[in-house]
Amino acid sequence: MDNMKDIVNENDAGSVADNVVWHEHPVDKSIRSFMKKQRPCLLWFTGLSGSGKSTIAGAVESKLAERLQHTYLMDGDNVRHGLCGDLAFSEDDRNENIRRVGEVANLMVDSGLIVLTAFISPFKVNRQVVRDMLKEGEFIEVFIDTPISECEKRDPKGLYKKARAGEIKDFTGIDSPYEAPEDAEIVIKNIDVSIDDAANQVIEFLATRGYLKPQQEEHNAEIA
Repeated sequence: MDNMKDIVNENDAGSVADNVVWHEHPVDKSIRSFMKKQRPCLLWFTGLSGSGKSTIAGAVESKLAERLQHTYLMDGDNVRHGLCGDLAFSEDDRNENIRRVGEVANLMVDSGLIVLTAFISPFKVNRQVVRDMLKEGEFIEVFIDTPISECEKRDPKGLYKKARAGEIKDFTGIDSPYEAPEDAEIVIKNIDVSIDDAANQVIEFLATRGYLKPQQEEHNAEIA
């Protein structure tokens, strides 16, 4: 009991990290990656609301599934049903939303998966925080570069209309900034381009850089 009291006192003093250690396990990322025959990474789709992030990310995941790759897609709306269901849309909450997603995505990459995320993530500093969580080459920023005029025209959720009417405050692109990536690994100009062509741009990037299993091996697996 005395030891437990000491731990509680240390926690109260803000030194809980002293009692937390990282446990290394015999089955690590390299083994999981070998088992899945792929190079794990995080495809971070970023862009304005209505830019096509979720649609393109979904198309990419479908193409990866056809190639028998192991994936998981985290969508901005979906995580707010559970993982981030307690968060609102203040600047602090939006920052925490991205941090949580980054931490979970990092664990998924450690499991050997190719992870796709579709979040506006408007601030460079937040995207950099997530990039810094992963090892070199594991964070792949995918900038869906769609003009705001086109996003407003699409307005699938009617959010731009509400923001223009003053019903939504701090809406990205209207009265809150979107800081476009300057050195994204992949840039997709999503205007007058098909979803299929946009998705193929991502697949080609992954295939030519060794993230995916060879297509001949995929073909053999399908035949088997």
